[in-house]
Amino acid sequence: MDQSPYQMDDSHRQVVLAAIQERGRQQNWTLLAAHVRTNHVHLVAEAETKPERLMNDVKSYASRCLNQAGLDDESRKRWARHGSTRWLWTRKQISAAILYVVEEQGQSMAVFEA
Repeated sequence: MDQSPYQMDDSHRQVVLAAIQERGRQQNWTLLAAHVRTNHVHLVAEAETKPERLMNDVKSYASRCLNQAGLDDESRKRWARHGSTRWLWTRKQISAAILYVVEEQGQSMAVFEA
């Protein structure tokens, strides 16, 4: 690592949450839940794209919005090269994922639930 681990305060988290919501609208995703934490993001979405593509799109768009907000230097590295993605096939899986994202992350930070 050539930079210290990235940490988001409340203003950073709010920008990232707004970016996720906006990108979802632009790409016609149905955002079901999102929780922006101090050093990572969880989200559940319904989309006509692979989860890895959605994750990369969110990272790119959130970085662009953080840069536009002037909260970090544009050279700041924020996200891990990959992340955890999975397909959810049943209502039970989707409900469990939403519960995990919204209620099982500890203290509530920047949260969205549809």
